[in-house]
Amino acid sequence: MRRSSLLLCLVVACAAAMDEPSQARSRMVEQQLVARDITDEAVLAAMRRVPRERFVPPEDQRYAFGDHPLPIGHGATISQPYIVALMTQLARVKKGDRVLDVGTGSGYQAAVLAEMGAEVYSIEVVTALAEQAATLLDELGYDDVHVRAGDGYRGWPEAAPFNAIIVAAAAPTLPRPLTEQLAVGGRLVIPVGRFVQDLQVLEKRPRGDLKVETVLPVRFVPMVGEVESQPRY
Repeated sequence: MRRSSLLLCLVVACAAAMDEPSQARSRMVEQQLVARDITDEAVLAAMRRVPRERFVPPEDQRYAFGDHPLPIGHGATISQPYIVALMTQLARVKKGDRVLDVGTGSGYQAAVLAEMGAEVYSIEVVTALAEQAATLLDELGYDDVHVRAGDGYRGWPEAAPFNAIIVAAAAPTLPRPLTEQLAVGGRLVIPVGRFVQDLQVLEKRPRGDLKVETVLPVRFVPMVGEVESQPRY
């Protein structure tokens, strides 16, 4: 084989290998999101672009695009693509919005929000996960994501109010500090419950009260920390 032909073959092979994750993401979006009830074009575009395979452990990257959650260590998981898309769509995030992401995990939800043009404040109770996520998000160029370790129950009051808050852990009772940090018209998307969990959307009305919608039953890892000691209200 001539040298020029060999080089061409290598270039084509490398391009195909590099494009494989992109193709897998496109299939994920078409088969798991578009084929269901995800219609927000900004959400779909963001999830085509964010390299989900980078947000799972190396040994599980071949499973990154499956319709299921995956463990990421420390008892945490990365949610299945559909749930990430659904929660993001329910939050009605727009470019320029300020969004609070409670439960950073590996940073995937924060990356999706940043791809949509949001300024993201992300809190993770496990310090090691917060540090790993911050490093990865920085490597990928997500400069509009701010990560810190801490108890998500208290939110991020100095950055409030938020246009949207997305919580990736089930709270046994609704965290009052999070509702207080919502802007008027803002939406809080959160799984609520102990043994039986429901995904709820709470929208703050002009009078400060909340419109509550129950979307569907879900199963998330439980929120830990101060929320465990709070009474229901």
